[in-house]
Amino acid sequence: MISYIFNTFFFNPIYNGLIFLISNFSWMDAGVAVIIITVLVKLILFPLTKKSIKIQIQTKKLEPELKIIKNKYKDNKEEQARRIMELYKNNNLNPLSGILIIFIQLPVIFALYFVFLRGGLPEINTEILYSFIETPNHIRMLFLGLVNVAEKSLFLALLAGLSQYFQVQLMLPKIEKKKEENKTKTFKDDLMKSMNIQMRFIMPVIVFFISYSLPAAIALYWTTSNIFMILQEIFVKRKMEGQSLPTK
Repeated sequence: MISYIFNTFFFNPIYNGLIFLISNFSWMDAGVAVIIITVLVKLILFPLTKKSIKIQIQTKKLEPELKIIKNKYKDNKEEQARRIMELYKNNNLNPLSGILIIFIQLPVIFALYFVFLRGGLPEINTEILYSFIETPNHIRMLFLGLVNVAEKSLFLALLAGLSQYFQVQLMLPKIEKKKEENKTKTFKDDLMKSMNIQMRFIMPVIVFFISYSLPAAIALYWTTSNIFMILQEIFVKRKMEGQSLPTK
C-alpha cells in the first residue's frame, strides 16, 4: 500500500516529468532535465520550506530566554518544560510544526532521489509512462556535452560535497565556546556539540563519497538541491530581517 502511494503520487509523476522534458525539448540533455525537475519540485515545496526556515530563525531568537529558563529551573524539569512551552505560546511559535513540515517533504525528496537513482537512463521504463508522454528516440546523456550523468563523476561529486558543506554551515547555529568561568558541561552539551561537528564536517564528506559511488545524475541533483536551499535560506532570512526593521 505504501509503495503504491509513493509510486503513484510521487515517483511516477516526477519520472514522467523528466521524460516529458527530454522528449519535448530536443536541445535538452539529461543533466539539464535533472536540474529543471529538481528546481520545479523545490519551487512547489517552497511555501513549506519557507515556513520551516522561519520557525528555525524564530527559535534561534528565543535561545537567550531559553537558556535563562533552563538554568533557572534546571532542578525542576516539570516547571522548566511548562515555562518553555509558555515562552513558545507567547511568541506564537510551535517548534513541532517545523518537524511536521520536514516529514511532509520527505516523500517528494525520496522520489526525486530514486528517480535519478533508478531511472536507468538512457533506457526508459515505458510501463510507468503516462499515455500522453512520448518516448524520446534518443537521450543525450552528456551534461553540457562534458559529463555523462549515467556514469560516476569526480567533479560533480566534489560539487555535491562542497555545496552540502556550505548549506550546512548556513543552516546550523555556530558552536559557542564556553567561557572560563562557566566550563560546566553536561552530557547533553557534549552530545549537541558532537552532532553539530558531525553535521558540519562529516556530512559533506559522506555526501561526496555517496555521490561518487552513484551515477552523476545523483550528484547533479544533490548539488542543485543544495544550491537552491542555500539561496532559499538567504532569501528568507533577508526578508525576515527587512520586516523586523523599525519603521520611522
